[in-house]
Amino acid sequence: MALVSQSTDIPDITAPRQLVVGAGEQRVLRGDEKAAALLLALGPDYGKPIFDELDELEIKTLSRAMVRLGPITQEMLDDLMIEFVTTIASNGSLSGNTDSTERLLLSFLPAERVDSIMEEIRGPAGRNMWEKLSNVQEDVLAAYLKNEYPQTIAVVLSKIAPDHASKVLAILPEELAMNVVQRMLGLDPVQKEILEKIETTLRTEFMSTLSHTKRRDSHEQMAEIFNSFDRQTEARFITSLEENSREDAERIKALMFTFEDLTRLEASAMQTLLQRMDKRELALSLKGANETIKDFFFANMSARSAKLLRDDMETMGAVRLKDVDEAQGRMVSTAKDLAAKGEIIILKTKSDDQMVA
Repeated sequence: MALVSQSTDIPDITAPRQLVVGAGEQRVLRGDEKAAALLLALGPDYGKPIFDELDELEIKTLSRAMVRLGPITQEMLDDLMIEFVTTIASNGSLSGNTDSTERLLLSFLPAERVDSIMEEIRGPAGRNMWEKLSNVQEDVLAAYLKNEYPQTIAVVLSKIAPDHASKVLAILPEELAMNVVQRMLGLDPVQKEILEKIETTLRTEFMSTLSHTKRRDSHEQMAEIFNSFDRQTEARFITSLEENSREDAERIKALMFTFEDLTRLEASAMQTLLQRMDKRELALSLKGANETIKDFFFANMSARSAKLLRDDMETMGAVRLKDVDEAQGRMVSTAKDLAAKGEIIILKTKSDDQMVA
């Protein structure tokens, strides 16, 4: 907590103060009392910028010290100001480091609280490392962990956020994942030395190189852009790209999720999607679909609903291709939204173990 900055705008200690001074006995102030008295003396004009830099715990600690402060004599206040100004002037500059931070914290926080804070800061990496891992894309973390010992994976997954651990576990090979689950169930408290070794390895072998692997695949990004095109624009760009680089075109097409890809949905997912779709929009979408896609949709509906949908499609008559494309695009967007909320799973391929949100 930085109570002061090296500034020439040091408040005039002879100026009127908000601090009430009385005729109490002279006494030696503790560290937290010095900070409390100084802030009270500075008053709201000079004290507010300092309070703005404090967190809730620091504000509560100083507030408690202020409440318990009692009478401060004019002589005590003068001594405090002289000590403050002399300390700053004699140092010439301020240096923030582990030792100075710990000394400052000890001046107004209990020793056990300071030990806990400094343990997180100086190492082992503790919570900071696990928070970083919890923000690593699950497939990237799983790809790294699958080459580690099951016991090591169990320790790592037990330390990161549970929701993130579940995603990583789901991606791991099934046999390895079950091995890890068994080890997590019987996991004893990990010795500090072992935890430090795991953290060091993660930092040097994984986190240090993560910035090079986190760069998003350009083909994936372009596939999302192509997904947003109408059908004519998409076909035009794909055709042009095929002429220049068939390999890039094929990679993009493999990554794209189109209306035709809805046939990859599981039956339960398709039924969820159908429940969210407007009936006229659904009929319009299927007007431009081939028979295979129509049959897939009808197969996931009751006989009565399928008949009503066919009737709606017939009574619509001729429709503009642009309207069909837009309706199909809205259905694809609805499916993606449902997947993002975890209500359905969209498969990239026919394989059950590959999926995207």
